[in-house]
Amino acid sequence: MKQRAKLLLSRHGPVLLTFVVFLVVYFVGSQMYPAMQKPQVFFNLFINDASLLLVSIGMTMVILTGGGGIDLSVGGVIALVSTASAALLRAGVSPYIVIPLMIVIGISLGALMGWMIQYLKVQPFIATLMGLFFARGVAYIISLSSVTITDPVYKQMALTPIYIPFMQNVYIYPTTLIGPIMLLVTIYLSFFTRFGRTIYAMGSNEQSAILMGLPVARTKVLVYAFSGFCSALAGIVFSMSLLAGYGQFATGMELDSIAAVVIGGTSLSGGVGNVIGTLLGVLIHGTIVSILQFNGTLSSWWTRIGVGLLTLIAIGIQSIYYIRRKQS
Repeated sequence: MKQRAKLLLSRHGPVLLTFVVFLVVYFVGSQMYPAMQKPQVFFNLFINDASLLLVSIGMTMVILTGGGGIDLSVGGVIALVSTASAALLRAGVSPYIVIPLMIVIGISLGALMGWMIQYLKVQPFIATLMGLFFARGVAYIISLSSVTITDPVYKQMALTPIYIPFMQNVYIYPTTLIGPIMLLVTIYLSFFTRFGRTIYAMGSNEQSAILMGLPVARTKVLVYAFSGFCSALAGIVFSMSLLAGYGQFATGMELDSIAAVVIGGTSLSGGVGNVIGTLLGVLIHGTIVSILQFNGTLSSWWTRIGVGLLTLIAIGIQSIYYIRRKQS
């Protein structure tokens, strides 16, 4: 029994720690503000952070590849997708054409950055930062002001409640389901496919992965394409939720997603972590925001302070954890 417990902690220690932190933060918030004990407040975490969860899923896969892998373009892609889709819908283009087109744009931009990183040896920080500037710049070229969406399909997705069974007046929206579905898809990709195994092998030691005959180059391009796909989905969800597109949307979301990934137990050096921890990191972020909203007197910048402190603590704990793991 003790051996099993040690094995569980050695494999999933950071994720379990993140789960405990989430429970503590939510419990403290619910004790401070009893209204947080309502089930709808918990489901609001998924509603409010639907886009953040999607981009964080893609960010997790990128960071797992190691070698300084990171994607700073996610906020820009959300801005571009929301603005471009809003402009196309205003011009009368069918949403059934707009949505696939936005996904293709996200995948293409991600694949281009991945190709530059792999074959032109551009540092991920620089390549994705340029992607951020490019995407947000194109969004502003399309429109300098917010573009309202009046399309009935988007309105239906944004405003149709889906009631949770066995819970009175507790609901989510159709857009809320996209994040959890992508989470399940990514769990399958991570643990049950060659693509996922190659990502973890690259993060542990890229040269060893190459010597093992794994498709490292192709996988690196695909990982950034996958992140672009997640960002495009997040942009679609964002535009549906707000029924608008704007180049200023999702400013700083790339930093929030990195923080959620790190808080969730994924190592910035790559090879260790999973999207389950990332989900918990996103929920912690949402809980801090909820506490501030219930307080009503504190500045929203306290969210940044709280997330920043938790990120620093998570990095410190991870460092201690992995040092001890190597020594044992």
